[in-house]
Amino acid sequence: MADTESTRSAQQRLVIVILAVTFASLFYRMTVFKHLEQTSLLFVGIPAAVAILVSLTPAAKTVTGSILKAMTIALLISGILLGEGFICILMASPLFYAVGIIVGRVIDASQKKNNRTTMTCLLLAAFVPMSLEGTKPQLSFPREESVAVERVVSASAAEVTAALAQSPRTDGKLPLYLSMGFPRAVGATGAGLRPGDLRVIHFAGGEGKPGDLVMQVAESRQGLVRFVALSDKSKVAHWLAWRGATVEWTAVDPTHTRVRWQLDFRRDLDPAWYFRTWERYAVGLAAEYLIENNATPAKGR
Repeated sequence: MADTESTRSAQQRLVIVILAVTFASLFYRMTVFKHLEQTSLLFVGIPAAVAILVSLTPAAKTVTGSILKAMTIALLISGILLGEGFICILMASPLFYAVGIIVGRVIDASQKKNNRTTMTCLLLAAFVPMSLEGTKPQLSFPREESVAVERVVSASAAEVTAALAQSPRTDGKLPLYLSMGFPRAVGATGAGLRPGDLRVIHFAGGEGKPGDLVMQVAESRQGLVRFVALSDKSKVAHWLAWRGATVEWTAVDPTHTRVRWQLDFRRDLDPAWYFRTWERYAVGLAAEYLIENNATPAKGR
């Protein structure tokens, strides 16, 4: 009899896990249809809903364990069934697991006190508002961001000016984080530092279709050039919108120049408390890469 009940409970848990993952798939498609796939409705709402659904399964050793198993299954199949790329799964998985652990621990604790229903309702009350961030402008936090990196390069100010005037280099070694599935620049055209001069950077690789980022010189004077973004058809535009870049350089001595590269962008992923840090980190690495490869003269170039 005990074995039969145990088997029945295991089967019921499996059915609910399957239903939870199916629900996550339908929820995702709904957010895409409503153009809400960059909001907290996806990154907080889906994991919270899956976790709460799984918490309704017959008692296992721990609810937390069951939730984490369901989260893992959902994340693994997302790349196959939902069309999400590796980098999206990588970025979202800590948030999914964090929500799952919070729900699981609360439910596990409530079972000991026999107030599981009450705690489930409280979890819903807590996660529903959190899931709405970004679904409307009035429910969003400030999105405009600027990240600046400053380095001293081994080149004269005149050499830095000449390097910046040339077509951007795209053959440099990327930082580890930027090489983990993001689209990368594979070619670029355009030169000059006069207002109106263009830079067209072609992105490919990672997930999504290849596309071009088009930048234009908006201001130029001794020791400063400012670019504005005209358009971005690359997959990067799914996560953030480039506003522009400002490069400043001053001579330290005849053979060294201090370069400051600032990148301005709009964060397009929610929740802000999670993705703001990720995006600022990535943009900071991009600024370092640009100084190293495009403000520093290349040998033989």
